Amino acid sequence: MDTEQTVKTIASQLKKYPVLLYMKGTPMFPQCGFSARVAHILDSLQTKFAYVNILERQDIRATLPKVANWPTFPQLYIQGELIGGCDIVNDLQAKGELKPLLEKAMALGTAAHEEAV
Repeated sequence: MDTEQTVKTIASQLKKYPVLLYMKGTPMFPQCGFSARVAHILDSLQTKFAYVNILERQDIRATLPKVANWPTFPQLYIQGELIGGCDIVNDLQAKGELKPLLEKAMALGTAAHEEAV
């Protein structure tokens, strides 16, 4: 897949899913501690979110850091906006600032995972 098509795929995913986590592995089987932590935080807030396993999507893994200007994974997006990685999500959760963002995205109370396409 070429870079232009990958950028279109990313844009489509960000538009389609109110809460989207680009992560290593899946929420049930994370392949890195940082991805596991963010998925756990979202689950603890009963969040419905979509995810992309970047280990299976090398095109997205290579392209998203350039598009987002964020070099590492996981990357959490709420309503198409990059929130950040594990440290930022953890900090927002600790300060009580993450839940209102998720409420605004109407993603709370329906804990479920969906693989983004």
